[in-house]
Amino acid sequence: MTPTGVLVAVGASDFEAGLLDSLRGHELHVVRRCVDIVDLIATASSRQAQVALVSVALRGLDAELVGRLADEEVAVVGVTASATSADEAVLRSLGVDLVVAADASAEVVEAVREASARRAGGSGSPDPCATGQQDISPWDVDVAGTPASAQDGRPFASDANIRYGSTAPGAVWSGRLPPGHQPASARGQQAAPRRGRVIAVWGPSGAPGRSVVALGLGSELASLGNQTMVVDCDVYGGSTAQLLGLLDESSGLLAATRTANMGKLTARALAGHARAVTPTLRVLTGIPRADRWTEVRPPLLRQVVMASRGLAELTVLDCGFSLELDEEISYDTTAPRRNGATVTALEQADVVVVVGAADPVGLGRLVRALSDLTMVVPQCLPHVVVNRMRGTLGWSSHEIRATLEHSVRTGAVTFLPQDQTACDRALVHGKVLSEVAPKSKLTQGLAALAAEIAGVRRPANQRAGVSGRTAGTDP
Repeated sequence: MTPTGVLVAVGASDFEAGLLDSLRGHELHVVRRCVDIVDLIATASSRQAQVALVSVALRGLDAELVGRLADEEVAVVGVTASATSADEAVLRSLGVDLVVAADASAEVVEAVREASARRAGGSGSPDPCATGQQDISPWDVDVAGTPASAQDGRPFASDANIRYGSTAPGAVWSGRLPPGHQPASARGQQAAPRRGRVIAVWGPSGAPGRSVVALGLGSELASLGNQTMVVDCDVYGGSTAQLLGLLDESSGLLAATRTANMGKLTARALAGHARAVTPTLRVLTGIPRADRWTEVRPPLLRQVVMASRGLAELTVLDCGFSLELDEEISYDTTAPRRNGATVTALEQADVVVVVGAADPVGLGRLVRALSDLTMVVPQCLPHVVVNRMRGTLGWSSHEIRATLEHSVRTGAVTFLPQDQTACDRALVHGKVLSEVAPKSKLTQGLAALAAEIAGVRRPANQRAGVSGRTAGTDP
C-alpha cells in the first residue's frame, strides 16, 4: 500500500518533535515540515501529500488557507497541545473538521487515516448547518424595529431580534406583514437540522436583466412567506444596493467574507451583515467597486453561502456574467481568479436560473452561454428566463422556445414581458417592482416564476409581490 503523504505545519509549537515521532511508521510519510503558509501551499500544490497537520501557532492560518488546501485536494487535520486546549474551538471555527491532541499518538494516526479516507471519498468542508457553526435555529429569524441609526430610514439587520427556537405567537415587525404571512415563531416551527435552498441567477453579458430578475425573484419568494436572502456576488457590476436605494459605502458581502476568513461567520453573524428590506427579505449588498473583486475568494464565498443556507429558507445569488478562465494565470493554482466567485456560486446552487434577452443579439448570447454553462456545471439543467419579451420583435414565445430546445439542453423556459415604465419607477424610488407596480405583467411573471421554483401555488386572491416594507421607509 502506498504510504499517505503528510505535511506538518504547526509553526513554533513545542509539540512538533513528538508529533513527528507519532507519525513514524503506520504507513504514513512526512513529505515536508513546512515553515510557513507559503511553503505549505507550494508543497500542497505539488500533490505529493494527502493530509496537512496544522496548529494555531502557524502564522497566517485562516479559513481561506483551509479552503485553498481543500482546493488542492489536501485534507486538513488540526493539532492542539492537549485535549483540554482552547485551540480546538479556534481550529473548528476556521473550517477544520478533525482536531486531535498532539499528546495522543494513536488518535493522531487515526485522524490522519480518517482525513485521507474522507479525501478519497470526496467529502468536502463541514457544513455550518450540520455543525456547531450554526448558532440559530434555521429560519426562525425575525427582524424588528427601525433603529435611529438607519440613515436612509430602513432597518439594519444588525439590529435583528434573532429568536432562538421560540414558539411564542406574534410578529415582532414594527410595520405591516404581507397578507397571509406569519413569522416562523408563529408558525410553530421547531429548529430543524436542514438546509435552505440556493438559487443562482446568471446570464450572459449585455445586461439581460440579471439583477432585476434576481431581486424580483427574491422579493416574490419572500412574499410567499419564505425567509429569503438575496446575495449580490457580481464582481463586475453589482447593482442590488442601487436598485434598492441603499447606501453602498459598506459592502455586506465583503464584511461577511472578512468574518468568514477569521472563522467567525455564523448564521447570526451573517444576519448582522445583511440589510433587512421586509420581514422576510434580507439583502447582502455587493462590492462597491469592481477592483475589489480579489476580496471575494471562492473558499470564503462558499462559507457565506453555507451560512445563508442556515439563515434563510431560500437564498438567491445574483451572479456576474463571465465564466472564462484567464489562461495567463491558469498555471498558477494559487492566483486569484476574477470569475471564481461566479463559478463557485453556480456550483453551490440547487437551482440555476439563466437570464437572456429576447432580441436577436440577446438570444445568440443566451445560446452560447447555456453551452458554456454545461462546461462549468455539467449536471445542471437550468431554468431559462427569456426577458424583455415584446411584440415589436416579430416572433412568438413558441418560436423562441423551439429555437432554444433545438440548440441547447434546458429545463423549464419562462418568458417575462418588457415593462420599462415599471422598472424605471422602481429604480427611481429604490423599491422592488411589487411595491411600485403590483399589477404589472412583469411583476406577475416574476411571481409565477417564484411560485414555480418554490413549488407552491400562489393563492388567486393574494396580490402578487406585496412586500410589507416597514412604514416610514419610502425614499
